[in-house]
Amino acid sequence: MTDLFVLFVGAALVSNFVLVQLLGLCPFMGTSNRMETAVPMGIATICVITISTVVSNALNQFVLVPLDLEFLRIITFIVVIAAVVQLVERYVRFASPLLHQLLGLYLPLITSNCAVLGVALSVADLPLANALAVGVGAGVGFCLVLVLFAGLRVNLNHSSVPQAFQGAPIALITVGLIALAFAGFRGIF
Repeated sequence: MTDLFVLFVGAALVSNFVLVQLLGLCPFMGTSNRMETAVPMGIATICVITISTVVSNALNQFVLVPLDLEFLRIITFIVVIAAVVQLVERYVRFASPLLHQLLGLYLPLITSNCAVLGVALSVADLPLANALAVGVGAGVGFCLVLVLFAGLRVNLNHSSVPQAFQGAPIALITVGLIALAFAGFRGIF
């Protein structure tokens, strides 16, 4: 049980896929302008990463490896991720049409979110419980950083930033500073 907790915290904080491996920056930068879009996008990403990781891991262990088809991992995982994103998008459209309209293009963009594929590929050979812990941790870490960054961006929009740093430059500097702050978690475990 302790090992699963360490894997969860490691994926969420220490080895955060956005800050350490720079995966998933497209939806991260796109939906972090407002808190109204950051929180739902983070929750949707948690669901997609968790479900995709578990299904991909199970397919890898019970179908691809026994049939000696490991070379089909990437294609299989992309199909799984696309199917899961479609299911999540349909659910969001049904449950909250306003939220679906707010997220717009960024919800289907989760399909091309390299963080989702990166997590699925990195845990493909782990036992299912460990893969689940890393998947949930990676999703929670993505959501945490997304919400934290959205709060900072809202404050940055109301601050006096020099003309040369407005927009993307100050956003990237802020991401770098958050990454430095998260690097402090490396000494915990």
